[in-house]
Amino acid sequence: MKRLLLFIVLACVSWSSLPHTPSQNQEDTLKNSYLNSEKSIPKNKDTLSEFINFKKSIAISTKSKDYKTLAKSFIGLAKWHEDHTILDSSIVYLQKAISVYKKQKMPKELADTYLLLATNYSGTAEYDEGSKVVFKALALYEEIDNQRGIAQCYTKISDLLYYSDSYAEGAEYCKKAIAIQEKHGYKDDLPLSYRRLAENELFLGDLDKSLSSMNRAINLYKQLGVVDAPLLACYNGRGNIYKYMERYDDAIADYNRCYEGAKKIGLLRYTMPPTANIGHVYILQGKYAEALPYNLRAIEIMKRIGNTKNLWENYMHISNIYGELGDYKNALEYHELYEQGHTEYLNTIIARKDSELQVKYETAQKDIEILSQQEKITQQRITQWLYIGVAGLLAIILFGMYFTLKNIRKKRKALSQLNTELDAKNKQNELLLKEIHHRVKNNLELVKSLIALQSAKLEDGASKEAMLASENRVQSMGIIHQKLYQGENLGSIEMKDYFMNLSEGVLDTFDAEEKVKIECAMDDLNLDVDTAVPIGLIVNELLTNALKYAFPEGTKGKIKISLNKQNEALFLKVSDNGIGKVKKTKAKGTGFGTQLIQLLTLQLNGTISENHKNGTEVLFNFKNFKIA
Repeated sequence: MKRLLLFIVLACVSWSSLPHTPSQNQEDTLKNSYLNSEKSIPKNKDTLSEFINFKKSIAISTKSKDYKTLAKSFIGLAKWHEDHTILDSSIVYLQKAISVYKKQKMPKELADTYLLLATNYSGTAEYDEGSKVVFKALALYEEIDNQRGIAQCYTKISDLLYYSDSYAEGAEYCKKAIAIQEKHGYKDDLPLSYRRLAENELFLGDLDKSLSSMNRAINLYKQLGVVDAPLLACYNGRGNIYKYMERYDDAIADYNRCYEGAKKIGLLRYTMPPTANIGHVYILQGKYAEALPYNLRAIEIMKRIGNTKNLWENYMHISNIYGELGDYKNALEYHELYEQGHTEYLNTIIARKDSELQVKYETAQKDIEILSQQEKITQQRITQWLYIGVAGLLAIILFGMYFTLKNIRKKRKALSQLNTELDAKNKQNELLLKEIHHRVKNNLELVKSLIALQSAKLEDGASKEAMLASENRVQSMGIIHQKLYQGENLGSIEMKDYFMNLSEGVLDTFDAEEKVKIECAMDDLNLDVDTAVPIGLIVNELLTNALKYAFPEGTKGKIKISLNKQNEALFLKVSDNGIGKVKKTKAKGTGFGTQLIQLLTLQLNGTISENHKNGTEVLFNFKNFKIA
C-alpha cells in the first residue's frame, strides 16, 4: 500500500529528491543526444514521392470508380500525415475512407478504419470521440464474428480507460484481449496488448508485474523483427517503470534507446517523451539545473508537433525548477502558463467522464446479455431514463441559452432605441462587463466543484489537504469577481467587505465559526482588481495556515486583518493570538503556500516581516499597487 501511495504521488508530480544518480557516461551521452537540434533527425527522401503517389492514386481511382483502391489510398494518405505528426489531416482522410466503406457496405474494412481513427483521436486527446468510434468497430467485429478485431478493440478500450484513470478496468480488457490472441495465434497483436497491460499495471502500483509485462512486449516485438515506433514506445514505457522503481541508470538507458531510435527513423514526436522523462529523472534527483534544458526542449517539441495535451504539466515542472533555482520571476511566469493550461484541462474533464460512462456501459454489454429477460428490461429502462435525463438537461440548457440570448438582444435593442449618445453606450458596456464577471465567477465555482468532486475520491490525507487549499484559492478569486459584478464601480474592490466575505468562506471550510473570530480593523479602501487578487490570495493562505496550525485541539482564538495606505506604500497585517512558532519544530505542510505568498509579494514589489512573540503577526509592505 505504501508503495502504491508513493507511486501515485510521483505520478502527480511531487518532486522529492531520490538517492540514486545516473553514471557520468550516461549523462554525457544523454546530453549529446537529447539537446542537439532536430536537424540531426534524418528526413526520408521518399516521403514526398509517397505523398504524390497517394494523390495520384486517389485521382485515378475516383475517375475509374475503383472504390476499394480509393479507400485504401485515403488510408495511406492518412498514415502518411500521422507519421509526419499532422493528426488533424490524418483524421480527415480516415473519415473519407469511412464514408467510402459505408457506401460500399464493407463491414470488416469499415471496422479496421474505425480503429485507426480511434488511435488518431487518442493522439489529439479527443478521448470521447475515440470511445465512440472504437465501440462502433467492436459492434461491427461482433456482428461478423471477427475474433482478431474484437481483441484489438479490447486493447484499444484499455488504452482509453488508461487515459480516464480507470487502470483496473483497463488491465482487465488487456487480459481479455491477450486470452483471445493467444488462443487463436494472433502473434502480431500480442505485443501491443502486453504493453497496454504493463501501462495499466504501472499505475495500479504493481511495478514487478508491470516490468514483466513490458519485457514480454519488448521480446515479442524483437521476435517479430519490429524495430521502429512500437518498440521505441516500449522502451520509453519500461524507462517509466524503472524510474518509479528508482532504478535511474536503467531508466536513462531505455529513454536513450527510445530517443536514438526515433531520431534514426525521423519521428520527431517520439523524441518528446524520453526528453521530458530524462528531465523528470533529474528533478527526482534534485538536479534542477540539469533538468531545465530537457523540460524546455520537451515543451518546444510538444508545440511543434501539436501534441499539447500534457503541456500544462511541463509548465508546472518548469515553474517548480525555476522556484528551486531561486528565479522567481520565471517561476511566476511559467506558473501563470500552468494555471491557464490546467484550467483548460479541467474543462475537458466533463467530456472525458462522459466518455468513461460510455466505456463502462459497453464493457457491461456482454454480461447484460447473459442476464434474464427481466434484468435486460430493467437495464434498458435505466439507460432510457439516463438518456432522457441527459436530453432533458441539454434541452433546459439550450432553452436557457436561447432565452438568455433573446433577453440580451432585447435589452441591446431597447438601449439603442433610447439613446445613441455616449452615456447609453457606457451603461450598455457596464451591463456586459457585469455579465462577464458573473460568468467568470460561475466558472470559478464550477472549477471549485470539480476539485471538490475529485478530492472526495482521494484517501490520502495530504492530497485531500492540497485539494482543499486549491478550493480556497479558487474561492478567494471567485469572491473578487462576485464583488465586481455586484458593486457599482466595476474597476474596484472594497477590501474590508471582501475580507469579511473571504473570512466567512474560510471559516466555513474549516467548520471554525464557533472557535475562531476574525476581525477587520481597517477603514474602507477600494483597490484595483489587479492589486486585489494577489492580496486576496495572500490573505487566504495566511487564514488557512492560522486555522490549521495556530489553534490546536479546539482552542479558541482571534485573527485580525488590517490593510492601510500610508504615503506611497500599502501595509497589510494579519495577526493571530495562537500558539505562535514553536522553536526547533519542523515546518508543517508542503511549503507551496509559503512559496505562493513570496511570489505574489514579489509581484506587488513588496516585503514580508514576521513577529512570533504573542502568536503570529505577518506584515507586508507593497509598493506596486493601484488605488481605484
